[in-house]
Amino acid sequence: MILVDHPLVRVHITVIRDRNTPPDLFRHHLTALARLMAYPVLQDLPTERVSVVTPMAAANGERLAREPVLVPVLRAGLGLVEGFRDVIPGAVVSHLGMYRDHQTLKPVRYYSNFPAERQHHPFILLDPMLATGGSAVDALDFLKSEGADNIRLVSIIAAPEGIQRVESRHPDVVIFTATLDERLDAHGYIIPGLGDAGDRQFGTY
Repeated sequence: MILVDHPLVRVHITVIRDRNTPPDLFRHHLTALARLMAYPVLQDLPTERVSVVTPMAAANGERLAREPVLVPVLRAGLGLVEGFRDVIPGAVVSHLGMYRDHQTLKPVRYYSNFPAERQHHPFILLDPMLATGGSAVDALDFLKSEGADNIRLVSIIAAPEGIQRVESRHPDVVIFTATLDERLDAHGYIIPGLGDAGDRQFGTY
C-alpha cells in the first residue's frame, strides 16, 4: 500500500468527511483529490520519444507509450474520473458496475465494457472507499480474467481490513490511498469514514 500524504490531500479529505458538505462541494473536492492522487499513481508510466516542431525550431519530447485505462466502479468511482482525465485527457474510461448486497455484504457485478484491445495497457481501478475489500477483489478478479496484467487500485479512504484482503488476494496490485482509517463497523462501513460516497456525490440519501 502507498499512502499519498500531502497537506492539500488532508484538507480536501476533511471537507468531504463533513456531514454538512453538500453534494456539489463534495464532488468538487473529490475531483481535486483525484487530480492530486493521479500524479503519484501515474508517475512511472512508460513513455517514448517523439519530435515536434515549435514556432522556433524542432524539439525532442515524450508521449505515453500506452495510455492508461480508467475503470471507475459505478457509481461512486465516477467521482474520481474527471480528476484523472484532467491529467490524462486521452485516457479510455471502462465502466464497471457493481453494488454491495447490504445483507450479505458481498459485491454483485451487473455491467462492464472492458476494452479487450487495450488489455496490456495500465488499468487504474477507481473506487473512493476501500472497506471490506470484497468489491475490489471481485473487480480485480474480473479485470485479470479479461486479460489485464498491469492494474493499480486507487481509493481515497481505506480500512485496514480492506487493505489486508486485497493484498492477500492480489499481492501484485499496488494500492494507493489518501488515508487509512480505524476500522469497519458491524455493517461494513468505514469508521470514521464519510458515509456512502455514492450517496454523498449524488444526493441520494
